Amino acid sequence: MPQIRAYGSMSGTSPLAQLTIPRRDVGPTDVKIDILFCGVCHSDLHTARGEWGGVQFPAVPGHEIVGKVVAVGAEVTKFAVGQNVGVGCMVDSCRECESCKSGREQYCYEGNIGTYNGKDHHLGGHTFGGYATDIVVDQDFVLSIADSLPLDAAAPLLCAGITLYSPLRHWGAGPGKKVGIVGLGGLGHMGVKIARAMGAHVVMLTTSPSKAKDAEKLGAHEVLIWSDEAAMRAASKTFDLLMNTVPQSHDINALTRLLKVDGAHVLLGVPPTPYPPLDVGRMIGNRLTVAASTIGGIAETQEMLDFCAQHGIVSDIEMIAMQDINEAYDRMSRNDVKYRFVIDMASLKNVAA
Repeated sequence: MPQIRAYGSMSGTSPLAQLTIPRRDVGPTDVKIDILFCGVCHSDLHTARGEWGGVQFPAVPGHEIVGKVVAVGAEVTKFAVGQNVGVGCMVDSCRECESCKSGREQYCYEGNIGTYNGKDHHLGGHTFGGYATDIVVDQDFVLSIADSLPLDAAAPLLCAGITLYSPLRHWGAGPGKKVGIVGLGGLGHMGVKIARAMGAHVVMLTTSPSKAKDAEKLGAHEVLIWSDEAAMRAASKTFDLLMNTVPQSHDINALTRLLKVDGAHVLLGVPPTPYPPLDVGRMIGNRLTVAASTIGGIAETQEMLDFCAQHGIVSDIEMIAMQDINEAYDRMSRNDVKYRFVIDMASLKNVAA
């Protein structure tokens, strides 16, 4: 059983540091990936700092993984050595339930196997993520990345990209639809780019007027300052769809008032405290939907990657060394990044053990 170099936390109060973790040997249907870049997601921070229940330590985060195939099992048919590939938020599922059989492994009835902090059916214990030199994953949970996409900026597509693509596709974003993206961060900036490429009329909703120029550069047709009560009243009943990426509790009823009849308000952030009660009367009176969504299944994630390659969509990133991850977490908690940190994994591979 190989032992490899990684970065992780030993407890919720300890900084991330270099450690050694096991990886399984390459099995018949497995793909071994040399990790070149790994995006940094807010879920990584919450896990490493023990802010979500059920975190198992040591914790090695990272589920926006890109790299090259360096070995394949004897029965692998989907990938070849040297190919550019990615691994997202899950590395397995039950494969037998209705969700899995319909290509929605993210909603596996038994719970999908997370890339980190999931149940490791091969080695026992829990899974370790992409803050590491390499990873071994079953071919059915590996994604192909087009050569036209820069691998560093493509890494966040494996979580941030699919988290927006899946609900935008599900709720029919496209020509003739007015789509609002609430919050301009790692998720929000991907939502602007993807909704624009789908052909929708895209409006960025933010409480910060200073973000207006950035939103327009990313592709927003308009910017609506959410804290401007007069502007919000004027925009009432003009949106078909809202993608809400804000991870804090807030008055979602004020946003839902922007929706036309049959509009949908999709929640993508997980607040630490509950939202205020829904204004059910207005929802009934306008046949509105307040919904929530997570990542996509493997087939849909591949579809997203191909869509992004076709339209030249990647994340706006700031590259960091693995050794700078604790500072990056502190900055990320202050929203001080435009718009996604990505780790150059050579910084881990090239240091003394």
